[in-house]
Amino acid sequence: MDLAEKILKDSGRSDAELSLLITDDEEIRSLNRDYRGIDHPTDVLSFSQLEGEGPAVTPMLGDVVISWETAERQALELECPLEEEMKRLLVHGILHLLGHDHEEGGEAERLMREMEERYL
Repeated sequence: MDLAEKILKDSGRSDAELSLLITDDEEIRSLNRDYRGIDHPTDVLSFSQLEGEGPAVTPMLGDVVISWETAERQALELECPLEEEMKRLLVHGILHLLGHDHEEGGEAERLMREMEERYL
């Protein structure tokens, strides 16, 4: 079972689908600017298909977008293989789609970090 499937199964969402886009800094910067109002590249973005008006009638959980250029820089800084950094970003993005948010701080941040470590 691959990593994404394991996370979805553990969360009770084994029926869910998600998309993964690996892109460059230019495209993720554009997405970050357009959807978050932050005009610089980032490592990972998550776009939920479950937010907004109306009932969720699709098993589509959402989209995870990862910049391989930022991931490559971070892997060098962390002195870890690029594959490991890409996995970390994938886990991070999926956890956001499942409703976890480290930006809340406190207990929410601690829980999300623990979950990331468990899957990695």
